[in-house]
Amino acid sequence: MKKNACLLILLHLCFTPISAVWASDFMQGIGSLMDSASEAGLRLPSINPESTKRPTALSNNDVIAGLKDALRIGSETVVGQLSANNGFNADPSIHIPLPNSLQRVKSALSAIGMQSIMDDLELKLNRAAEAATPKAKRIFSDSIKSMSFDDAKSIWQGSNDAATQYFKNKMSKPLSKEMAPLIDAALAQTGAMQTYDLAMGKYQSLPFMPDVKNNLKQHVLRLSLAGIFHYMAKEEAAIRENPLKRSTAILKKVFR
Repeated sequence: MKKNACLLILLHLCFTPISAVWASDFMQGIGSLMDSASEAGLRLPSINPESTKRPTALSNNDVIAGLKDALRIGSETVVGQLSANNGFNADPSIHIPLPNSLQRVKSALSAIGMQSIMDDLELKLNRAAEAATPKAKRIFSDSIKSMSFDDAKSIWQGSNDAATQYFKNKMSKPLSKEMAPLIDAALAQTGAMQTYDLAMGKYQSLPFMPDVKNNLKQHVLRLSLAGIFHYMAKEEAAIRENPLKRSTAILKKVFR
């Protein structure tokens, strides 16, 4: 008789859906089973009521703090990586090539043994992006600080690159506006504009060459932002997927 009662209790425990007896109903059901077991002369292990509680819901402050922490860490990592020597130049994923309009110039100068001028210009375009990238740190920081709860909640519940898409959609114009003078200054500091003027002077001295117009600042700015967003997406996905990337307590709580 005792064996039968024990079997019925164990079957009930194993096959009753947990969602149907959650919280107080679950505890009441366990109490009834234990009473039945006691009447049958059986002894069942005690159950800790704390183990039946649902995880505490994240507060609004938790969500916002966690997202801002993730974005702060991600943006600092990306800025540090891309602003290093060869951060753009040696990375095939984000290397900045010459504008398409300058390919004609490169071909013409290569024909007279002056391709090195264009190679030097391409290097300096990447150096300009590397030089301007550290300034993006403050711009990202300001954008993160101004993030609303609705924005944070949408990012938290979104795809692996939801935060990156938020930045691209909401911040591309202000980022471009702030970074444009930085790129301009970096192009001058790296000597890119002097090399460009030299290349164009050589090109224009050749007979029957069509006019070529370029905006190096916009070219470098556009591809600099693309490179930053490319790696922001990778950092964001890593924080969401890799527990080792969750380096602060709030990140571990929000992205558990």
